[in-house]
This record gives sequence, C-alpha cells and structure tokens, in this order.
Amino acid sequence: MSDQCPVCGKGSLRTKKVREELFGVDLGTFEAEVCDACGETFFPAASVDRIQARAKELGLWGLATKVKVTRSGNSLVVRIPSSLAKYLKLKSGQEVLVAPEKNNRLVLELA
Repeated sequence: MSDQCPVCGKGSLRTKKVREELFGVDLGTFEAEVCDACGETFFPAASVDRIQARAKELGLWGLATKVKVTRSGNSLVVRIPSSLAKYLKLKSGQEVLVAPEKNNRLVLELA
C-alpha cells in the first residue's frame, strides 16, 4: 500500500512487520502500515484481532482500569483491582515501593 498518511499528510504508508507490546510484555510481530515520515502505525483488523487474542492469552487483556482515589485518615488510598493483584501475584500485607515519575505518573514496584 502506498497511501498518504492521514496523520501527518506528508508521508506514504508502507507495509511492515511491527513488534507490539502491552504493559511491557512482548505480544509478537504483526503486519501494519507505517508512515515513512512520522512513523505512525496503522494495524489492519486482522492484526488487531491477533494482537487482542495474544493479550487475552497472556492474561493482559482488561488489566488497565480507572479507579478512584479515596481518603483513609490523613492518607489517600488507591484500590488495586483483584484481577490486577492476581496477575501480579500481589498479596495483602506485601510491601511495594511507591514513587512519582514526572508530574503525572505514579509507579508501584513490587518489593
């Protein structure tokens, strides 16, 4: 395919094999159209279906979710959904390291 990129309008789309990951886990290599100017990637429906199937197979599908910050005394509390706790093998009472990353990201590292 050699269509013009709908994002930048400058480059041409070229069919390539693209490595895809979710939450830092490699899902594999899939066919996609990639802009030779801006690098934007467009996956055809068949590749999207394969990516989703692989993410589900690895237990990654649906792990990202929005939760509310609540208050407990003077502290703020973030609930970890059971599906994510199970995937991470996180247990009640286990210590984690909580740290900021830039101004808009919170990182939890299992200790």
